[in-house]
Amino acid sequence: MIARGRFDRLVAAVEGVAAALLALVTALTFLGVVLRYVFRTSIPDGFDVGRMLMGAIIFWGIALAGYRGDHIAVDLAWSSAPMRWKRLIDLFAGTVTLVAMTAFFWMFGDKVLQTLAANLRTYDLRLPVWPFYALCWAGLASAVVLLILRLWRIATGTAFEAGPAYRD
Repeated sequence: MIARGRFDRLVAAVEGVAAALLALVTALTFLGVVLRYVFRTSIPDGFDVGRMLMGAIIFWGIALAGYRGDHIAVDLAWSSAPMRWKRLIDLFAGTVTLVAMTAFFWMFGDKVLQTLAANLRTYDLRLPVWPFYALCWAGLASAVVLLILRLWRIATGTAFEAGPAYRD
């Protein structure tokens, strides 16, 4: 039971990062709109920073959607299958997703290193771009870890509260 508490804290931490990124993009967008329409000015690099943070939100969201199984799915066969087959279908689908996400994680890590080596920077403030890419890469890393956790929970039969899995 102690290990499960640690896993739940890990999931909560990933949720916290995703929520903080979403709040940051929301605040940046709101401030940008107010500055544009009230003061007729803009945040330097506001668009670029917002765009890159939105990408990070997507990657951190992928981690949570993959863990919960809340992503879009066609479950015609799954919904009519007995519990044992549901678990096998989920294990197969989770394994395929994990393999794909691990490959994506590996390739995106290379992209982070390429961006760092190219010394890519934003236009106005000359901010380095690689930390934003690294933030996205960390989201992919959390996706891989949470997918492994999901597969372990499905294989061991320890249900988790969120998602439609194993409800009859």
